[in-house]
Amino acid sequence: MLIDLRSDTVTRPTQAMRDFMHRALLGDDVYGEDPTVNELEARAAAYFGFEAGLYCPSGTMTNQVAIKTHTQPGDEIICDQTSHVYNYEGAGIAFNSGAQVRPIAGTEGKITAQQIIDHIQPDVINLPHTALVSLENTLNKAGGGYYTIAEIALIAEACKAYHLPLHLDGARVFNALVETGDKPTDYGHYFDSVSVCFSKGLGAPVGSVLLGSAEFIKKARRVRRVLGGGMRQAGCIAAGALYALEHHVERLSEDHRRAKAIGAALKDLPYVQELIPVHTNIIIFKLKEEQPSALYLEYLKKHGIVANTMGKQTIRFVTHLDFTDEMLERTLDAISRF
Repeated sequence: MLIDLRSDTVTRPTQAMRDFMHRALLGDDVYGEDPTVNELEARAAAYFGFEAGLYCPSGTMTNQVAIKTHTQPGDEIICDQTSHVYNYEGAGIAFNSGAQVRPIAGTEGKITAQQIIDHIQPDVINLPHTALVSLENTLNKAGGGYYTIAEIALIAEACKAYHLPLHLDGARVFNALVETGDKPTDYGHYFDSVSVCFSKGLGAPVGSVLLGSAEFIKKARRVRRVLGGGMRQAGCIAAGALYALEHHVERLSEDHRRAKAIGAALKDLPYVQELIPVHTNIIIFKLKEEQPSALYLEYLKKHGIVANTMGKQTIRFVTHLDFTDEMLERTLDAISRF
């Protein structure tokens, strides 16, 4: 039995989810006639306190559609230097929007309101126009850390003062909500747009929803079409996200419990140089110089465990729906004997 800790994107739909997807009502979503897609968009919007939603194949697309809708070519976007939109979306901001990024060195992946204010460009013609601020929750490259609503509120206040829209890459926003206990509808109050992913910890096979005002989503729908994201009878996959929203949110705390157990074990192992504090379902740790990451990954593979690197000497584990307590015990045993 393979233990796959590379990412929470490797999850597969449960049998109950598959059965629900099989029964989904279908229509042509480009015409706005797929009832299951329409229900998902409406329920996700209501869950987070927005007017409307737009179903897309991936979180990368929802982020890129949002950025394109918010900006014009030649604009500049502020985000943390570790952000997914900056590092892992194929330079999509430049390719799709003709904009550039002003990356900020935050603390553990988080930037502050004052940092944002300090990096807004003056209104002079030889500098780009600061047009958007993008946050990420949870923080992929910072061990699954997260912004609380209190921190978001301060950033939103600064953005409002400078007339800057605020976008959230909510790839793992449900993990943040389960850990903090914050109200999902607060996101609709503070953000102008949010990308919500269902194919990670929630276990749906495909898809993300972009949330915003009705006017914003109307514009975003046109951008989705231009980028090739208009799907037809998409309800068969959207149903997986609907099922996940109803049944798989609260169980994320189990992923967090297992991740923290692995983190607690790694902290005391002699070959670990540094462990980023484990907040949710992501474990990132750095090996000592004499322990090459390739050798460590090969050792894990021999014990039926696969994982990813995140740079020299750095390993990432991600717990998820398909990672059980039995797998946890096997993993703890393997890492203790390296």
